[in-house]
Amino acid sequence: MSEPDRVLTTLTRTQGANQALKDGTVTPQGFSLRFEEVPVLVKGFRRMVRTLEFDVSEMALTTYLTAREHGVAFTALPIFLVRGFHHGAIRYNTRSPIREPKDLEGRRVGVNRGYTVTTGVWARGILASEYGVDLDAVTWVLSGDEHVASYVPPANVVPAGAGADLGDMLIRGELDAVIGVDVDHPDIAPLIPEPEEAAITALRQRSFYPINHLVVVKDEVLQRHPEVASAVYEAFLEAKQRYVDRLACGDVSTDTDRMYAKVRQTTGTDPLPYGVEPNRAVLEQLMEFALAQRILSRPVEIDAMFAA
Repeated sequence: MSEPDRVLTTLTRTQGANQALKDGTVTPQGFSLRFEEVPVLVKGFRRMVRTLEFDVSEMALTTYLTAREHGVAFTALPIFLVRGFHHGAIRYNTRSPIREPKDLEGRRVGVNRGYTVTTGVWARGILASEYGVDLDAVTWVLSGDEHVASYVPPANVVPAGAGADLGDMLIRGELDAVIGVDVDHPDIAPLIPEPEEAAITALRQRSFYPINHLVVVKDEVLQRHPEVASAVYEAFLEAKQRYVDRLACGDVSTDTDRMYAKVRQTTGTDPLPYGVEPNRAVLEQLMEFALAQRILSRPVEIDAMFAA
């Protein structure tokens, strides 16, 4: 086996859970990772989806599901690098007549980038499941196109137009709310009151803890090296455990660290569990949202989502 054949081009942004991989402290057995740095991670996602540029890549969860349904030849490992809360992702203009989530029906809501963006899927799912919003009664206005070029969104999804800024549109009243857009303006506020507390309540009461990103491997690499799945998984797992151990010792310095520390405090367990079984319920919830929002045309068995 030639040495270059064991070097895996890898895309993943530096974060607590993979820092030990990025600095070389941890490596997958029998392989090495050659990291490609892409300043805007979502642009790397697009390159992976459209050209399979990397052997191993961090990937947004719903982008992965959409890409698989459309025949992209990569398969996920149950490495859930990024999780988060999305109750605060929905922001509205306080000068509008909107006072509660149900008021979004019949109105225009901006969505950062594409309709299949994972934050948008989770946020719309929260609106529907917790607040009874009829998602089909909302016009979803996109600031970009889809990573998976062959995906066709529902009829109530429209483009904002070339060069449009969703934040400016919200401030001017051309949109009634936005999802996944940071807007610093006195008239703009979270639509769900006390969103962090709402998210922690959902975590505590229903174990609702959204997954944003996982890791995919090119099918060609999996076929050539069947052992690569376990080697990469175990390496990411070890790197993550080192991070979680640091959090447990109080090594908390970023907003992300603080969020995971809060999850650990709330649940008493690992704030970044990997593997299928600990995450089956939340993956089934995401699948339900993706089907209801017509991102997927058919359900996928959870176990079939991942490499053996």
